[in-house]
Amino acid sequence: MFRLCVLASGSSGNCIYFSADGHHWLIDAGISGKEINNRLNILGVGLENIEGVFVTHEHDDHISSLALLGKRHGVELFANLGTAEAIESSLDGKKLQWNIFPNGSRFNVKNIIEVEPFSVPHDAMDPVGFVIYKGTLKIAIVTDIGVATTLVKQRLRGCRIIVMESNHEPKLLNNSKRPWSLKQRISGRHGHFSNEQAAELIAEVADQNLKTIYLAHLSSECNKPQIAFESMRKTLCKLNLADVSIELTYPDKISKEWVWDD
Repeated sequence: MFRLCVLASGSSGNCIYFSADGHHWLIDAGISGKEINNRLNILGVGLENIEGVFVTHEHDDHISSLALLGKRHGVELFANLGTAEAIESSLDGKKLQWNIFPNGSRFNVKNIIEVEPFSVPHDAMDPVGFVIYKGTLKIAIVTDIGVATTLVKQRLRGCRIIVMESNHEPKLLNNSKRPWSLKQRISGRHGHFSNEQAAELIAEVADQNLKTIYLAHLSSECNKPQIAFESMRKTLCKLNLADVSIELTYPDKISKEWVWDD
């Protein structure tokens, strides 16, 4: 059995839970340990069950409770070298125990899943997305990205589930009260996907394998869930993939859980 649920998504914190055959992991840990535990409890799981965290990049909204999980709870931490070094530099010299992976190389975890990190354009040291494999199941996580590279497109093809950033609507971003420099960063090549960019990427990679898309990292100020949803729905209908489900994610509550029983 494979389970996936987005525990939190947005600028206030990001954390994704997934499990396979009774083993439990997180992607990022950007909310408090207490809140991770509370949201896991809704799924019938506790923080004590978490065996590892796979880290996408070092921004605080993705790692705020990482040291707590690694040191106090003994959770294994997985990151590339650039991300691990960037995180430790922010911890005033505190050292964490790392499982270092090279980008682009698929690695086995407990002989249950395989994880393939791939580089994404974002304003961090060495940010990655992840593809997770379990048998014939392929799932992709790409939650902070500024532009869709050829590599990203290659990794997303053939996925059954894609958790993808759909951060902002350009008009809402441009009309917001945010500083112009921040608007440029968000909309730049190393910033965050707009609804349109997310839909365009799906249009290039979607096929009959795709069953569910989670829209992640929606801006509370520069986006609206219904706008993001309709943008993706319109694209799927044009592709004759109207049966693909679209799930929203939230900063303050868990998403709908996806379960695959092989």
